[in-house]
Amino acid sequence: MLLIALLIGVALIFDFLNGLHDAANSIATIVSTRVLSPRYAVAWAAFFNFVAFAVFGLHVAATIGTGIVTPAVISDQVIFGALMGAIAWNIITWLAGIPSSSSHALIGGLVGAGICKGGWKAIVWPGLGKTAAAIVVSPAMGFLLALVMVLIVSWAFLKVTAFKADRIFRHLQFLSAAAYSLGHGGNDAQKTMGIIAALLFAHGLGGASFHIPFWVVLSCQAAMALGTLLGGWSIVRTMGARITHLTPMQGVCAESAGAITLFMANSMGIPVSTTHTITGAIVGVGAARRVSAVRWNVAKDIVLAWIVTMPAAGLMGAVFYLLADAVGM
Repeated sequence: MLLIALLIGVALIFDFLNGLHDAANSIATIVSTRVLSPRYAVAWAAFFNFVAFAVFGLHVAATIGTGIVTPAVISDQVIFGALMGAIAWNIITWLAGIPSSSSHALIGGLVGAGICKGGWKAIVWPGLGKTAAAIVVSPAMGFLLALVMVLIVSWAFLKVTAFKADRIFRHLQFLSAAAYSLGHGGNDAQKTMGIIAALLFAHGLGGASFHIPFWVVLSCQAAMALGTLLGGWSIVRTMGARITHLTPMQGVCAESAGAITLFMANSMGIPVSTTHTITGAIVGVGAARRVSAVRWNVAKDIVLAWIVTMPAAGLMGAVFYLLADAVGM
């Protein structure tokens, strides 16, 4: 039981680091447009991160718990490898200020550790396939929705003075940031819920069928919200300023596009990357102004980090699994 408790603690640490690492996803636009200071922005985002469990179901948690690797290969060593691989990669990218995906780091770590335990047959290919497809689909959808929204809003506010439009969108950005934070909490916190529930189920502590205990839901949402409160300021700078300059109108469009994408993913149980989604949306609003408004060299570095994340975290997950197995965990 002590080992189970320790692994749950490690899972909650990952969830905390996920919130810390991905705080920029929720607050970068509202901070960069100066609608809220960082202190108040993280509090706003953390609140909506926490209450997300009351809005969405637990479809994403179920996908992580049973739809990436077969439940039969889940063991203490596999869970340890998955979590430590993801944590190691998150710390590396957080220190470097790179907005990589905590979600795909966790999935990569789980796949790497799962393959070490059960070989390639341990992978649930349909679940992993739709998750891998989301690497392309979620930022593309965020990009397109943001692009269309900017064009529609620009046309609708054509005869409104710049001062009045700016004031309207500064108020609207509170709502769009809240919606995005809801989507973020509803997707990212559930990934850790799935990991903990899979661990409990493997030990026969989750009942006859796989389900997510309510205390696991509350613990994961709280850890995510606490991590968001502490923020990740170097990544905020990358997301909110280095990719493109944002106005309040563009901030509303980016956050709304990201929120719509995440709401759809949550309803379908697809564990997407919130980092990929909001980055695609920010690039979309920049490209709507003009192609040169986007700093494509920064965007290129971010995309490269996306491609590397799953295999890098998978390798780290495999290494930590082998270490745990070697010491007889």
